[in-house]
Amino acid sequence: MTPFVVPLLGPLAWIDVILLAWFALTALSVVYVAVDIRPNPDFKVMKWGWLLVALYMGPIAAALYVLSDKEPTPGTHEEFIRPLWKQALGSTIHCVAGDATGIILAATITATLGFPMWLDLTVEYLAGFGFGLFIFQSLFMKDMMGGSYLKALRMSFLPEWVSMNAMMAGMFPTMVVLMMGRDMRAMEPTQLLYWATMSAAVIVGFFTAYPVNVWLVAMGLKHGMGTDRSSTHRDPAAAAAMSAHGASHVHA
Repeated sequence: MTPFVVPLLGPLAWIDVILLAWFALTALSVVYVAVDIRPNPDFKVMKWGWLLVALYMGPIAAALYVLSDKEPTPGTHEEFIRPLWKQALGSTIHCVAGDATGIILAATITATLGFPMWLDLTVEYLAGFGFGLFIFQSLFMKDMMGGSYLKALRMSFLPEWVSMNAMMAGMFPTMVVLMMGRDMRAMEPTQLLYWATMSAAVIVGFFTAYPVNVWLVAMGLKHGMGTDRSSTHRDPAAAAAMSAHGASHVHA
């Protein structure tokens, strides 16, 4: 144990000090992404996706945002996001934002209620798939799929299921290993270690889902990163640059 004591948390172990530093970096990352992405020509669902993933993955998500989506200069977003690796990154962000949110909410509720691990994982699986499919994919993407929620649901079901299973192939084992270790605080939602476990699981799940999303985007089964120029009339510099580049409204 360290000599440090924090209100609500009590005496801190050294791992808690490291985790506080990680969560401080995560908070800075969320603020950075939230402020910087506002003028970026992303669709609204992607802006929310980046914000949620920044909350779960901290500086890793902030770095990925800068490398793959942050428009370098006005009017260049379409060309900047064109490579397949960036398109697939956008698809993975969209998947993880929805699925991980459902999983974390379910895990926190089941942990509070004291469910056994097998039932806990079952509820998390269903919640992650349901939240990702019915809300983040079908509801938020229906306008990009013709405006029909049922059509979006039919089109999203298989790719979302494949992508989610790839994410959970990394996420669930990470959760089990860390939660069933020596420090049982990892199973308590009131503890820093619990939220660190969730963060680690999402990070691993993100990278196991990414290769599958490369294939899904390459096959045209999922949307990748996109550019929304519908609000460029409020940004004269962006509008002028877009005109100079001959850019157009892009759905990826």
